[in-house]
Amino acid sequence: MNTLPLATDAQPDARLDAQPDAPSVDGGFNFAYLDERSKRMIRRAILKAVAIPGYQVPFGSREMPLPYGWGTGGIQVTAAIIGPQDCLKVIDQGSDDTVNAVNIRRFFERTTAVATTTRTRMATLIQTRHRIPETPLTEGQVIVYQVPVPEPMQRLEPRESETRTLHGLAEYGLMHVKLYEDIARYGHIATTYDYPVLVNQRYVMSPSPIPKFDNPKMHMNPALQLFGAGREKRIYAVPPYTAVQSLGFEDHPFEVQRQNAACALCGATDSFLDEVITDDQGTRMHACSDSDYCQERRERQERQERQERQTDREGRPTAAATEERA
Repeated sequence: MNTLPLATDAQPDARLDAQPDAPSVDGGFNFAYLDERSKRMIRRAILKAVAIPGYQVPFGSREMPLPYGWGTGGIQVTAAIIGPQDCLKVIDQGSDDTVNAVNIRRFFERTTAVATTTRTRMATLIQTRHRIPETPLTEGQVIVYQVPVPEPMQRLEPRESETRTLHGLAEYGLMHVKLYEDIARYGHIATTYDYPVLVNQRYVMSPSPIPKFDNPKMHMNPALQLFGAGREKRIYAVPPYTAVQSLGFEDHPFEVQRQNAACALCGATDSFLDEVITDDQGTRMHACSDSDYCQERRERQERQERQERQTDREGRPTAAATEERA
């Protein structure tokens, strides 16, 4: 990660001053596409967002080479903080191989020439759409969320002037009424994604359309979490080790989805699973949404099997044989 990713006017980024509007590897664009003034403007918004966790900071969203709604906010945040020494990972719904993830990764490869990876552990900067990786994030990592609708109360109160007032007064009765209506109608809180959270015991925030299965991962996460909404021109953040609580009631507390299945590829029962139809007869299988997590588990299982076979060839009892004797 760039050692000075967030520059201010009082203490400008020396690298950017030394190479203003530095060209990318192909010579056709600025480094990371955006001009340096735009990057500084976005960094200032990020600084304010980090200082006030959960607060939506307005910023001047720039035109990007893809339409609004396809991750322009997240791309601008990533472009503003990415440095030459970074290692970038891009996922869409947990997968590294979907169209959105592949195209965004290629975009940054072309405009920055930074290293890219599919391994969560190796990445310093992760851009994601609708998932948080299953592999725990660590200090020094930054995760950037693509956000379509940053205002959690927009569907309940469409007037922006009113939602700003409600945030200022910390008046979030509307959100609790919405959750109570779910309980009255269905007997439980039916919201399964974009489940609202309370950040640092102050601001109610939209976590982006991640499944509520991922909400607990945001609490006291050691990584810096940044959220960018390009169409709505908003940036907000959750600093490392910040309390993030999903809304709920004493008699109906927040609960994650229960998945009574295991991954057909790696056998995981603790990850978020996608249901896949495999044939015309409607046969279904479940697989890990996080492709890197699934791949790591399978590689670990293969190594264990090779070690057991090697032990068996050397004439020593295998783990399976030891269990059978017991």
